[in-house]
Amino acid sequence: MKLKHIHHIAIITSDYEKTKDFYVRKLGFKVIRENHREDRADIKVDLQMGDCELEIFVNQNAPKRPTYPEALGLRHLAFKVKDIEKTVSELNEMGIETEPIRFDIFTEEKMTFFKDPDGLPIEIRE
Repeated sequence: MKLKHIHHIAIITSDYEKTKDFYVRKLGFKVIRENHREDRADIKVDLQMGDCELEIFVNQNAPKRPTYPEALGLRHLAFKVKDIEKTVSELNEMGIETEPIRFDIFTEEKMTFFKDPDGLPIEIRE
């Protein structure tokens, strides 16, 4: 078996408007398709940024994340940025709180975290 690359990452969120505002309007993802699934009482939104796709299932009755950030399953999403200070400033201007910038102890790259509207950790690194 030879895998080529990751096709998408799927996450579950609870609020359609907050999710769309955060991932599309603030982070800059493009909506590929959107499906309201009455049989599952959710909305499935596929987003894209470059070669990266997010498959988002909006379900207001989904259980909350049990711990931060150390729950089983997806730990966080991570994005590469050119200028972390500028990106942090832009996030803060949009009202998105970020942790202090620090250095990864293994790679020595600058990095920090912020959260999506449901508390999913998102990392940016330079």
